[in-house]
Amino acid sequence: MATGDALSPGAGLRFVLAPDGALAPDFSGKLPGRGAWLTPTRSALDAALKRGAFARSFKAPAPAPDDLPARVEAGLAKTALSALGLARKAGDVALGFEKVRAVLKSGDAAALVHAADAGADGKRKLAGLALDVEAVEIFSADELSAALGRDAPAVHAVLKKGRPAEKFLREARRVNGFRSASTDDRKTAGRSFAKTG
Repeated sequence: MATGDALSPGAGLRFVLAPDGALAPDFSGKLPGRGAWLTPTRSALDAALKRGAFARSFKAPAPAPDDLPARVEAGLAKTALSALGLARKAGDVALGFEKVRAVLKSGDAAALVHAADAGADGKRKLAGLALDVEAVEIFSADELSAALGRDAPAVHAVLKKGRPAEKFLREARRVNGFRSASTDDRKTAGRSFAKTG
C-alpha cells in the first residue's frame, strides 16, 4: 500500500511501474508485476506523490507523468461508463423518464442515473420515488449516451438490482471520490453517493 492503509481491491486503485519505469494506474487491477494500492482520491494521490510513497512501496524510482491525475480521472470515468454499458447489454438499464419512473415504482431499482446537465425539475420528480436508491449524476448526457449506445441524449436512467448495478456503483463511487476531492465547487442533489465519496 502506497499509504500504508489496508485497502480492498474494490475500494482501492492499483498502480504499477510501466515498462519504461514510469508510474501508471492499473484500472483492471490485473497488470503483471508488483503493485501499490491507493485510495482513489486526488488528495491521496497528491500526498503519495509528494511524500515519495510509491518509490518506497516499489523499492525503486517511480517517476510520475505530469498528467497522471488527468489520466487517473479519465481512466476511472471510462471504467465506470463501460460498466454502465455492460449493464445496458445485460438488460438491466431502463432509459427515459417514464420507464425510469416505472422501475422506481416497482422497487427493483439499485441506482438512479441523471445526466449532470439534466434539468432540475425532472431530477426532483424522480428523486421523490427514489428515497432508498443511490443517485449518480457525475456524467454528462453525451457521456451517458455514448456509454449506452444511443444517438439521442441520455438524461435519466435506472439500473435494476443485480451484479451489473453493483459494479457500476462501485466504479462510479471511485470516479466521484476522485473528482470531488479535487473540485471544491462540485455539488450534488438528493440522495447522491457523492456525499460519501
